Amino acid sequence: MYNSTKFSRPGGRCFFGGVFVTKKRIMFVCHGNICRSPMAEFVMKELVRRAGREGEFYISSCAVSTEELGNGIYPPARAELERRGIPFERHSAVQLCREDLKDYDLFVVMDRSNLRWASDILGSKGKAKLHMLMEYAGESRDVSDPWYTRRFDIAFDDIYAGCEGLLKSLI
Repeated sequence: MYNSTKFSRPGGRCFFGGVFVTKKRIMFVCHGNICRSPMAEFVMKELVRRAGREGEFYISSCAVSTEELGNGIYPPARAELERRGIPFERHSAVQLCREDLKDYDLFVVMDRSNLRWASDILGSKGKAKLHMLMEYAGESRDVSDPWYTRRFDIAFDDIYAGCEGLLKSLI
């Protein structure tokens, strides 16, 4: 489990290493917010924790669709996080909305379809804040979708590589 106070607020400044820093606010986005984006949220939180930088980040996840609103992490995704030793907490799927633009610096999507939907939701002001996760792994492709392949291990590997690259780009 995470100390939720360290990841608790999207905005503001925090005291870290003797100086005030502005939190980096990241929203991971997938279709339903029950597989890939919550996996990315908790992988990134763990990487940030291991780097000793929790106070510098606010990390969350959401969906572009309404299909899974209120649902928790899909059991096979949760099992993959457990198998890989990534802690997670209770999660309830939420949908991306235009108002999120004021609370987040970066929206990281899992695939091209998510990118199109998120662009429509956020509008032109969100374009500069939208990126695909695999960009940070040096690849121009989608994160593998385990909903169709049932390969949560491959999706996890993609997500982990993307999150490692994202963290390196931010610290």
